[in-house]
Amino acid sequence: MTTFAPPTGPGVRLDAGVETGSVIGPAWDSLLAKLIVTGATREQALQRAARALAEFQVEGMATAIPFHRAVVTDPAFTADPFTIHTRWIETEFVNEIKPFAAPADADTEDEAGRETVVVEVGGKRLEVSLPSSLGMSLARTGLAAGAKPKRRAAKKAGSAASGDSLASPMQGTIVKVAVEEGQEVKEGDLVVVLEAMKMEQPLNAHRSGTVKGLTAEVGGSVSSGALICEIKD
Repeated sequence: MTTFAPPTGPGVRLDAGVETGSVIGPAWDSLLAKLIVTGATREQALQRAARALAEFQVEGMATAIPFHRAVVTDPAFTADPFTIHTRWIETEFVNEIKPFAAPADADTEDEAGRETVVVEVGGKRLEVSLPSSLGMSLARTGLAAGAKPKRRAAKKAGSAASGDSLASPMQGTIVKVAVEEGQEVKEGDLVVVLEAMKMEQPLNAHRSGTVKGLTAEVGGSVSSGALICEIKD
């Protein structure tokens, strides 16, 4: 770790077991430090957290600090009411965080050159920029463009849906409504998020169409099988 410069200030505390010059071995615990920020109000705590994370400098290795910086300033996290749910990162978070690149790695890549290959991830074809030597290795193993990797049949997330009707698959509380009456949706779009037994469960559209008869409200309780809405052509 070439640099470890934690933030200070009112309401900011850090518990850490590392410092500049610490060597992190191959069997290291992923928790290097814990940043604790408090404030008289949630707004003040968020402002202090954003400032503390902006000042927190760690160099020489990748950390989750850039992700935390993005989250504490994201409108979904700072808004009132709070709209984050357990699948927010996968379904709504816009990831514009640049990949970590150590200085030594960057120098090596400049000398060796880079190559763009096409890979398939989760059924989607993506272009990936890699060091030339690694790109050639992928080509030899058949993972580059043109290869058809074996895929296991994916299980669709279950929802109590039949015909036009979209019903709650369980008893719970609605913590988010992502659509409005009359809105056009596509199959797989998020409709509502349910909370049951301290777990959040997204309920997605089972077909494409127009939302009709939307009864869901944030904070409302629903029973298993209760109609959320209909999705009509």
